[in-house]
Amino acid sequence: MRPREGLRVTTLVIVALVALIIGWVVMKWWVSGAHAVPEPGWVGLAVMAFLGGGVLVAGFQVKQVRDGRGQTAMSPMRAARTLVLGQAAALTGAVLTGWYASNALILLPDIDVASQLARLWPLLAHLGVAILLCVAGMVTQSMCRIKPPKHKDDDEDDEGRD
Repeated sequence: MRPREGLRVTTLVIVALVALIIGWVVMKWWVSGAHAVPEPGWVGLAVMAFLGGGVLVAGFQVKQVRDGRGQTAMSPMRAARTLVLGQAAALTGAVLTGWYASNALILLPDIDVASQLARLWPLLAHLGVAILLCVAGMVTQSMCRIKPPKHKDDDEDDEGRD
């Protein structure tokens, strides 16, 4: 039996695709009502970048302690919370990736209009930072992984048991 491997990239892709489809349907409905695609604020961009950096720093601290190079001791609860924080950041980044991609897809048919092109650039910046948030969460998850102990051969231990 293999131990749990945590959050997988395929899960993030599925979450992003579901968010993309739902976001595209909602935005199509919104735009059909003579509304404009909402412009994302730059504060959201800064918050996502700050969150991604904080998650990476927390994961690096867990990695240092796990490898025996940490300056101070760390409780197992804090390490577990860091793992969950990394997974939550990855899932949040996947949802935001789908949302910003759906908004960008709505603007693509009118890309030849200068005002729509100007609205597309902030969406693409948010999309890029959302992808980086996913990556930061997955990297943190890998930094929190405990390496399995090395055994000679697990099959030899199981031969005597019935």
